[in-house]
Amino acid sequence: MKILNVIAQKPDFTGSGIFLARTVEQELLLGHETAVICGIENNETIETLPDRTEVAPVRFSTDEVPFNVCGMSDTMPYPSTRYRDLEPDAAAAFEAAFSRRLTETLESFDPDIVVCHHLYLLTSIVRETVTDRPVVAFCHSTDLRQMEQHDLQRDRIIQAVRDLDRIFALHAQQQADIERIYGVDPQRISQTGPGFDQDAFNLDGPPVHRAQGSLVFVGKVSRAKGVQALVEALNLISADRVPEGFSLDLVGGHGSDRAEYETLCECARTCAWPVALRGRVPLDELVAKYRSSEVFVLPSFFDGLPLSAVEALACGCKAVLSDLPGLRPWFEKNIPDAPIVWVAPPRMKAVDEPIEEDLPAFERRLADAVVECLAMPSRPACVNSLSWKSLTERFVREAAEPRLC
Repeated sequence: MKILNVIAQKPDFTGSGIFLARTVEQELLLGHETAVICGIENNETIETLPDRTEVAPVRFSTDEVPFNVCGMSDTMPYPSTRYRDLEPDAAAAFEAAFSRRLTETLESFDPDIVVCHHLYLLTSIVRETVTDRPVVAFCHSTDLRQMEQHDLQRDRIIQAVRDLDRIFALHAQQQADIERIYGVDPQRISQTGPGFDQDAFNLDGPPVHRAQGSLVFVGKVSRAKGVQALVEALNLISADRVPEGFSLDLVGGHGSDRAEYETLCECARTCAWPVALRGRVPLDELVAKYRSSEVFVLPSFFDGLPLSAVEALACGCKAVLSDLPGLRPWFEKNIPDAPIVWVAPPRMKAVDEPIEEDLPAFERRLADAVVECLAMPSRPACVNSLSWKSLTERFVREAAEPRLC
């Protein structure tokens, strides 16, 4: 088949962007032809998409779209525009640019299926435009957060999402949220889970020394991902509870909120234990970091289904994760042997904003969970069924099925 993939943001960054890039790669390996419409800043290049993919970018910070790429999170790992800040003329420019690329690509590529990412504004534009072939979409959780935080073209988006041929959710809780927020018929929703690069993230190759007491965080270095709470939790851990060499590596880019990032850097510098900010690293370094670390920690206040946790488990890490809605049931069903310690999150005053008075207790629970996880025996977790190939085979097969009336 010919598959057109559509995303409003950059495919080189964030979980949803990487998700698109990896599934496009698998679509090609499965024998399909692929094209991608995506957002990108002027004069930037796209590095993660396969060479054989036809790319039709909408370039932001240009006369056509005179502002930064829109971000599905309010803080992105690059300069971005918040959807909540789009004035009517900016929203019109966004729609006109993507509509032009869509019309051009429909004519030149003539796809059999259109696959959108995020149940949000661009997906509504695509669904309204494409009426003669299937349009399906992946939910990535950040779209749900946008719908609950403000009302940008809310009614239009809801109607278009209800009219999609199929929606792919990560897990049961996310499906329930889609049904609640958009009023979608549950028969139109399939649960796919995440995908990961089985060829890269594994325990194959020469043995690597796994340093006792080594923690690794992989993700956007932000408060919403629980980074500040994690560093504060380390300050609560005494030397008699952890192995010699206890330390934390923070791997990943930071959001556009520079003041927040500086606060996190200061927390890292003044922590009672060594905390290193590694920034974004190449794939081989990331795999090596997973393989040499004992515990992966992701104390997010909000998340979909963190791919980084699956990657870490595939590389032999134990894990400490926030017990967010839908996560524990999914892991217990799909990776029942996973060595995970779950931490109850604080109460939230907004989607990813914790109630401040709950943070000290959360940090104490997080500290205890880290100590408990370090004391657990390591054991391999079987994650082979969660590969990008398996995920892509499932969603392409279901996307091609006749629409449910």
